[in-house]
Amino acid sequence: MALVSGPRQVGKTTACRSVVDSYLNWDNADDRRQLLRGPAALAETLQLHQLRAKPRVAVLDELHKHAKWKTLLKGFFDTYGKHVRLIVTGSSRLDVFRRGGDSLMGRYLLNRMHPWSVAECLRVDLPAREIHPPAEISPADWSALWEHGGFPEPFLRRDLRFTRRWRTLRQEQLSHEDLREVTQVQDLGVMETLMQILAERSGQQVVYSNLAQEINVATDTAKRWIDLLSRMHYGFLIRPWFANVAKALRKEPKWFLRDWNGLSDDGARAETFVACHLLKAVEGWTDLGLGNFELRYLRDKMKREVDFLVVRDRKPWFLVETKLSDTKISPSLACFQAQTKAAHAFQVVINLTYEAADCFQHRQPLVVPARTFLSQLL
Repeated sequence: MALVSGPRQVGKTTACRSVVDSYLNWDNADDRRQLLRGPAALAETLQLHQLRAKPRVAVLDELHKHAKWKTLLKGFFDTYGKHVRLIVTGSSRLDVFRRGGDSLMGRYLLNRMHPWSVAECLRVDLPAREIHPPAEISPADWSALWEHGGFPEPFLRRDLRFTRRWRTLRQEQLSHEDLREVTQVQDLGVMETLMQILAERSGQQVVYSNLAQEINVATDTAKRWIDLLSRMHYGFLIRPWFANVAKALRKEPKWFLRDWNGLSDDGARAETFVACHLLKAVEGWTDLGLGNFELRYLRDKMKREVDFLVVRDRKPWFLVETKLSDTKISPSLACFQAQTKAAHAFQVVINLTYEAADCFQHRQPLVVPARTFLSQLL
């Protein structure tokens, strides 16, 4: 089976329905009746007893709302798995439910879906390797990504008034609907306040004790709530890189929103824009089986910092420092490249024009246009 996880309204259902033979949605009363009847009834609905040249492909959408969805899937897959290719989709909550007591282990592969990226505007084929040759994104697509974000509806509509309304509605759905269904949080008003604070601090370090004081909760509660918001894909945490993993867990992570278009500060938007592209790349490469990739950042006791470090199979691969317009190369890149032995070090500048050159051919710290660098990722 394939479990497709990702942020709300990222296009999971639309993408999956385009490649399947059958579609059942728990929110549809007729479909729900069939699903509640059990594996045999589901097999009958999907017509699995008919001779076919190749297995049917079916989508089960929002199935996690069924209290016994894992039991249903386990029984159905163990009995009929040879006759059907099953895709289980849902909102971001699917990943939250997947983590607790995983009785489906060994029966599925998780695929994480992300918003549109620069590289996806240029190509949609599955990569044979991590890095593509550079290609130039159209000015219209670049502006749409920067101004409206990578979620399909605002990106394709490209209307600023619609984007604002869409962003507000999505925020309300996350805070009012999703949180009520998956959490035991009693005071949702305080959780909404935390979400507002985090929305203003994308790209900043998270000091849990300070956040806890701001919203008047215990530090452990603040940690738990931020972890929940990460698993619901409201945002994500990037932890510092240390050779000693235990040290990394004791240091403050950095918080980034999943949607950069609502950020008013251009510097924060630039860093979040690049962070979301890098997260899509490392998670996509991992899901495709190209290796085990992580996204980290670097900071030492002298407060020298590099925004991002991509780690491949536990070894530092390349460093990224994000700038809006500054082309004076950061001295931290050379310093941390020497310490980590990373193969590449890039200062990615948003406002530079595209250059038709492969930045991964260079070993020394290099100033590169964001349009070039991001086109070579996933």
